[in-house]
Amino acid sequence: MIRKALASALLAGFGIYGAQALAADNEVNIYSARHYQTDEALYGNFTKQTGIKVNRIEAKEDELLERIRNEGANSPADVFIAVDASRLANADEMGIFAPVKSKLLEERIPAHLRADNWFSYSTRARVIVYNKDMVKAEQAQTYEGLADPALKGMVCTRSGSHPYNLSLGAALVQHDGAAKTEEWAKGIVANFARAPKGGDTDQIKAVAAGECGIAIANSYYLARLMNSTKPDDQAVVAKITPVWPNQKSWGTHINVSGAGMLKTSPNKAAAVKFLEYLASDEAQVYFADGNNEWPVVASVKVSNPALDKLGEFKADTLPIQKLADTVGEAQKIFDRAGYR
Repeated sequence: MIRKALASALLAGFGIYGAQALAADNEVNIYSARHYQTDEALYGNFTKQTGIKVNRIEAKEDELLERIRNEGANSPADVFIAVDASRLANADEMGIFAPVKSKLLEERIPAHLRADNWFSYSTRARVIVYNKDMVKAEQAQTYEGLADPALKGMVCTRSGSHPYNLSLGAALVQHDGAAKTEEWAKGIVANFARAPKGGDTDQIKAVAAGECGIAIANSYYLARLMNSTKPDDQAVVAKITPVWPNQKSWGTHINVSGAGMLKTSPNKAAAVKFLEYLASDEAQVYFADGNNEWPVVASVKVSNPALDKLGEFKADTLPIQKLADTVGEAQKIFDRAGYR
């Protein structure tokens, strides 16, 4: 009877912890804002290698974060994946991430691309594109130059409140200081060809159409157009000139796709394995190539005709944690400048 009672007590205990331990060996729940076809192979190969089943929910970052907030301590999510440092910073400010100590991740991912509670897995650059019939090459070499009064009525951007522009603003604060960044934001507003609207592809097309002379866009939007076989897309590419900005100063602004493990993760062992898998050679190719980006692991190369054609460039090495920590300040600066 004593043995039976003891066995029952142990089983009751495993009801709390044993199920989680078993699940940790068998499954991982991913909340992802990525939605690229190559990710199917990414998840499938992880399962083949580890035997761990991948369950995932895909939606926009804000929707996923609201879901995590509502689920609270009962959230089944193990890993949150997002595609911008400012969005990952927002998640971190919510307090959803648990710090992960991993020798493998520290060895594979450069220090400046690791945040306190999340990791970068691919990078993208914020490039300048200009219409050579409207703007001189020397006017399109730096982010700071976009605020030059000589470009009045020439600049197109998407909303200043968009994470991509906020991340660039954060980089400018770190490199040039808050006061100069606010002057820059006011200069951008004064130089608008039209009120901010649309996405990055819309900015590129507006430059090609002569609606504006110069714009900023993430590199993968340009790469998509360059790799496209559609005549209309090729016509757009033919009319614009891309530039790697700030090559003589701090380098072209870099943003990231990244991921972190949730504090409430019910499958922490599997979550860490998944995060480590994303830094493997095989996963890095899938993770980066899925969106025309670059791997964070330096030894891994991605063959992409558009990116190869754009060539090598000097990238900003600002620590991603500093960038993430400054996004809120950039938002306040942009609001004061009327960059919305």
